[in-house]
Amino acid sequence: MTGKHVLALSGGVGGAKLAAGLAATVSPQDLTLVVNTGDDFEHLGLTICPDIDSVAYALADLNDTSRGWGVKDESWQAMAMLRSLGEADWFNLGDRDLGTHIARSWRLRQGDSLSQITARLTRALGIAHAIVPMSDAPVRTQVGTAGGWLDFQRYFVKEQCRPVATGVRFSGALRAAPSPAFAAALESQDLGAIVICPSNPYLSVDPILSLPGVWEALRHRRVPVVAVSPLVGGASLKGPLGKLLAELGRPVSNASIADHYGDLLDHIIIDSADAADAGGLQERAFQSPSRPQSCALPVTGRG
Repeated sequence: MTGKHVLALSGGVGGAKLAAGLAATVSPQDLTLVVNTGDDFEHLGLTICPDIDSVAYALADLNDTSRGWGVKDESWQAMAMLRSLGEADWFNLGDRDLGTHIARSWRLRQGDSLSQITARLTRALGIAHAIVPMSDAPVRTQVGTAGGWLDFQRYFVKEQCRPVATGVRFSGALRAAPSPAFAAALESQDLGAIVICPSNPYLSVDPILSLPGVWEALRHRRVPVVAVSPLVGGASLKGPLGKLLAELGRPVSNASIADHYGDLLDHIIIDSADAADAGGLQERAFQSPSRPQSCALPVTGRG
């Protein structure tokens, strides 16, 4: 390590847990948490940023650990009223969580960038560490199905991941750029390590890697890149990773995670329940040819 600054790439629930752990051990000036915004969407006139909010709530000790998302000790009166008025109720918005979305949407309409708004909201929540969006421009993850492309939240929440996935793409990624804080962290002379949190590689990390210049910047970095596998005991604890891997023709294994990132990685950390995988992973030594930036296998890349 040539420096001490840690750059972490994170999705939502699983990534948020490691993000909180890093924040508990690394000082605010030495940690940048870059969060996926491919899951973001507009709903009922509000801009929802599920992964940013999951990381922020985790660091602020507001996250609902039993439900896995949203704010603990939540109430649902606004949602009940919306339902009684005949509005869409497939995406639950708790009353306290709703305050975050209203504040964000209001500030966006006033012309603030997503980076500025995220910094403002996290400071208000008492968070000293930098939580930054991967980009200030909209990038939207879409999942291919037999019935066509579905925006991520419709696939994940409304359809409950039932459709068979045929691919993943990131609409708008080619026109987006890394957020200012993300770009600065990549170029920092004090950078010591890059950590890929245990988030879904296809749905949460690949949107970040799909931004112009990011994959190449990570490939040519001068510091180690370490991924924490999202699998435990050969299965994903939450989310559709296992189902997605199988539908894209890959084994549900740590080898698939390592192969997906290819020569981007120097190390991968696996759970003790998967200790039998260690030998095979060490033999790979992460020397496989680099994947194209359009992502691996049936994943169809950036749009």
